[in-house]
Amino acid sequence: MVELSRPIKFEEVDAANIVFFARYLNYAHEAMEHFFGGLPGGYAGLIVGRRIGFPAVHAEVKFSAPVRFGDGLRIEIGVDKLGNRSVVFRYRMYRTSDGTLAADVSHTVVVSDLAAVRSCEMPSDVRALLQAHVTGS
Repeated sequence: MVELSRPIKFEEVDAANIVFFARYLNYAHEAMEHFFGGLPGGYAGLIVGRRIGFPAVHAEVKFSAPVRFGDGLRIEIGVDKLGNRSVVFRYRMYRTSDGTLAADVSHTVVVSDLAAVRSCEMPSDVRALLQAHVTGS
């Protein structure tokens, strides 16, 4: 499992001072970028340099508790399922103020050749990184 902690910015909350629901998918993408940071060039190296992308094909979010401006999130990133050309990421997002689970995100992506705009076999280094974080939960 990989972790990312981040503050909640004022621009991310709504008039009720809680994080706007759609932001959680942004946080998931930010966490995915962080996840690939261990590879040479990180996420940007995959996208820009190697032209390997991870477009979303499915996402589900279960909200459990609100998060407010001034709080933060601790995001645990794992892999629920690893296929030949797809990955199901799991992001568990906890309020940093008290450790309460705020959101649980399941995010399915397809490994893609960005030049051809189609799915492709997973590069071996990407597979190894993903395999190391399979939780199967």
